[in-house]
Amino acid sequence: MKIVVLKFGGTSVGSIKKIKKVADIIAGYKKKKYKVIVISSAMSGVTNELIKKSFEISDNFSESEHDVLVSSGEQVACSLIAGRLIHKGYKSRSWLSWQIPIITVGIHKNSRINEINRKKITKYLKEGGIPIIAGFQGVNNENRITTLGRGGSDASAIMVAKFFKAQRCIIYTDVEGVYTTDPNKLKKAKKIKVISYEEMLEMASLGAKVMQPVSIQDARLNRIDIEVKSSFIKKTGTLITKRSSIINNKIVTGISSTQNDSKVSLIGVKDKPGVAASIFKPLSKNLINVDMVVQNISANGRETDLTFTIKTEDLNKTKKAIQENKNINYRKLLFEKGVSKISVIGVGMITTPGVTFRMFQTLANKKINIQVISTSEIKISVLIDKKNTKKALSALHKEFKLDNKK
Repeated sequence: MKIVVLKFGGTSVGSIKKIKKVADIIAGYKKKKYKVIVISSAMSGVTNELIKKSFEISDNFSESEHDVLVSSGEQVACSLIAGRLIHKGYKSRSWLSWQIPIITVGIHKNSRINEINRKKITKYLKEGGIPIIAGFQGVNNENRITTLGRGGSDASAIMVAKFFKAQRCIIYTDVEGVYTTDPNKLKKAKKIKVISYEEMLEMASLGAKVMQPVSIQDARLNRIDIEVKSSFIKKTGTLITKRSSIINNKIVTGISSTQNDSKVSLIGVKDKPGVAASIFKPLSKNLINVDMVVQNISANGRETDLTFTIKTEDLNKTKKAIQENKNINYRKLLFEKGVSKISVIGVGMITTPGVTFRMFQTLANKKINIQVISTSEIKISVLIDKKNTKKALSALHKEFKLDNKK
């Protein structure tokens, strides 16, 4: 069977008018002789409203009941899509996770799909039906509803594509695809036609909101090509695929920036084995995500200065965790808000020398001071003053020829 999996995000099904448009898109694939499996998110805003209700009921709302509650949003959207397709003369019905079933493992609120029973959906496809499957949910071995965490409907689509050996997996959203940088920050941002899983993972983890990192990792591990495109504009989107499928003469594929980072510096830490672990252990216990880490050893080898970045919303928790930590000694503790991490990303960097120099020289030419540096195989990140973010993005976008039409 020639199967296509179509996933529609919350903004794509955010109103009755939009759901009618979604039904037209689905019908278009049916006319092209595809067997269509649809995954839908809840209508935009619905999940947040349901979570708000749970807080009003209890400040310690049951996690298993949380999953029952929030999964109901997808049920509504799926029924409306199926209803519209039936109105248009197609055979369609909604499917909830327990009706298939989609089996998950892991904890409530953050489970992972382990298995999908193909029997009922395959039979329905062969009968000419269009199944509309609720994303973001599954059932565990106790037959309780579970949810898949942020980006869960994308994960549903990717795993459905895997288990049904779909030819295509298309994520429909409110943007035209993945851009070289945030188009809201830089008007010269260009849509990327093809991007590797690794590049997309870096961009997603650094703030690109098109897809969640865990969903991209699922696609990468299962070698599922994903196309991201707009529900509202008829244009080709961005293909996310394996490196070997990409013919690309671009050294840098994209540039990302963060908005809400803060810098933490411990000055004059007594240097001894295990000191870094002593600093970061309580942060880990408090679920504080530490990003860029730089350590400088003093000339006498007895002290070290340690700098790292965190999200600004974790600043007070971090301050408290360090100040209450009796296992470390330091002379001074510094905190700085108003910093931004700028990252250039591209698999072409692996085989191209001089990218680091070009990045640093470009920023120097614009009188932008670099505070912290971190690198990986396909990424260079620097920490700068937040007020220089737009200037840095614009200069680097031009330097690496991302302004040029593709």
